[in-house]
Amino acid sequence: MSVDLNWIAGFIWNIADDVLRDLYVRSKYRDVILPMTVLRRLDAVLEPTKEAVLEMKASLDKAGIDNQDMALRQASGQAFYNSSKFKLRDLKARASRQALKADFEAWLDGFSPNVQEIIDGFEFRNQLQRLSQADALGTLIERYLDPRVNLAPTPVLNGDGSVKLEGLDNHGMGTVFEELVRRFNAENNEEAGEHWTPRDAVKLMARLIFDPIADQIESGTYTLYDGACGTGGMLTVAEETLRSLAAQRGKQVSTHLYGQEINAETYAIAKADFLLHGDGEAADNLVGGPEHSTLSADAFPSREFDFMLSNPPYGKSWKNDAERMGGKGGIRDPRFVISHADEADYNLITRSSDGQMLFLANLISKMKSGTKLGSRIAEVHNGSSLFTGDAGSGESNIRRWVIENDWLEAIIALPLNLFYNTGIATYVWVLSNRKPKHRQGKVQLIDATAWFRPLRKNLGKKNCELSEADIGRILATFDAFQPTEQSKIFENAAFGYHKVTVERPLKVKGIEPDRAYGAAEIKAFKADGRVDPEGHPVIRRIHKPGKHQPDPLAGLFARRIGGKDCVVEYEPDPDLRDTEQVPLTEPAGVAAFIEREVLPHAKDAWVNDDKTQVGYEISFTRHFYKPKPLRSLEEIKADILALERETEDLIDDIVGSQA
Repeated sequence: MSVDLNWIAGFIWNIADDVLRDLYVRSKYRDVILPMTVLRRLDAVLEPTKEAVLEMKASLDKAGIDNQDMALRQASGQAFYNSSKFKLRDLKARASRQALKADFEAWLDGFSPNVQEIIDGFEFRNQLQRLSQADALGTLIERYLDPRVNLAPTPVLNGDGSVKLEGLDNHGMGTVFEELVRRFNAENNEEAGEHWTPRDAVKLMARLIFDPIADQIESGTYTLYDGACGTGGMLTVAEETLRSLAAQRGKQVSTHLYGQEINAETYAIAKADFLLHGDGEAADNLVGGPEHSTLSADAFPSREFDFMLSNPPYGKSWKNDAERMGGKGGIRDPRFVISHADEADYNLITRSSDGQMLFLANLISKMKSGTKLGSRIAEVHNGSSLFTGDAGSGESNIRRWVIENDWLEAIIALPLNLFYNTGIATYVWVLSNRKPKHRQGKVQLIDATAWFRPLRKNLGKKNCELSEADIGRILATFDAFQPTEQSKIFENAAFGYHKVTVERPLKVKGIEPDRAYGAAEIKAFKADGRVDPEGHPVIRRIHKPGKHQPDPLAGLFARRIGGKDCVVEYEPDPDLRDTEQVPLTEPAGVAAFIEREVLPHAKDAWVNDDKTQVGYEISFTRHFYKPKPLRSLEEIKADILALERETEDLIDDIVGSQA
């Protein structure tokens, strides 16, 4: 006899309709069903050791021991316990609704601290008054104790000892819970996308970090981390993928999962899911709630991880985090203010309106440097992470830091409408600090936007999915590392540029052309409206003969003043100031670019080297642009003739109706 997990999920799903209809709107059913499902399962798991826990509790209380958690866990034989005198099945019948509510609350209060976090995250206690007043609490309990369903790990037996209902193991229970989460997310598509990445996208991300090194995996222990873990699905899928790939190669691996999540309910779901899967240690390694933002309150500052994957929020303000960290100007977090490119305070701080790139910086700060495999990262971003931010901005600095350290292996453009509440373009960034030799110094861009399978029914804005064949095609393209129509290979430097500031001299009428002017005088020229393109260029500094060599491109111009050859610097005109982006791959450098592109149009221009900055941006559109073929003259002529005939007919109709 096998357990029908879909039937169990359907049975629990129907409890919501049977008990909560008219008491809650459909979108709020989850506030009761998800925590109640978790608590019933935990209660069922704890039933065999209930008496042992109560005895241990009494003994510890008698001895005056306050720190009881570990001892009670040992007594229960689980990573959790309930020290109240009640089991759920004790609460079915009560003389009054208030008595049932009081006993139910006592049962809730008896759960261990890690379960209390789940109860609080779901805000489940807030539902009790409504359930009690509607006399629905007792009905809810009875439905979860229905003899037709078994949420316990042990089988239910008939009187003759035969199995009536199979037990539900941890994996099965976890699967049931995840199916309920999936159904509730599908019911509420707008909210789903914020906290729940589609399973097909997660599978792709997991395969991208594991498949390339699958043959190098040895038996042992590996750590996985998600800095925006939501309901924990990425971690569990990644864990399953790693174990499967290892088993196929005859290796035995154990895993430790770590995650952080700011949203209390989704954190509660993740923690509950880990407990239901029987992984109490992983549940303890999850940190979450409003006070645990990954950006301002890193829960794992000293840890490094083997594999990391994440889907951070995009376009979401992190202003509150910045304020908690001392304001943007006062942030000194070593994840975000680093040493790079001969700068001791190289700043990765992004715009306060969008902190998604900081989540990538957080993952990079946790890469292992002393192991054979190092660390591999897969993270989802929207298009703005590719190009938003000018040279010197936090976004550009992160791209520069990543590419110049040669960590970026590939970026994959995903199909549109793959996620639940957005139709915008999304991309998977794949990073490694152990790039294979053939990838070193290069970045691969993959256009997978056309590789998808349409859904028969839309889920919010999600109208397609990645089939196994689509995932396989992406992985094959990644592995081949060859230039094709959908795969482009670039040198790292191809994405970089110098942002140079081009100056022109301020010109003023009626001045002495051979003397230098001070700042106050120059300010007065501007205030008096004497600036004129037909005037003389204003000298702000005259260097003694022989002290500097003329270099017009650097703003050092040769002049003969008072019968002597001098070098002068002109006051720049801010209204004529311009910038140019000079590719790092420019064959002869910045000077040749300026001489070719600027000086023919402005002979007196120069470059302010003090303002030159290095920036990086990645343009998928440019690299994968496919121009539409031009229409033939015959097609255009046919359209024109058709329009003429249509116009003549309309005129005839108008004239005819007036006649």
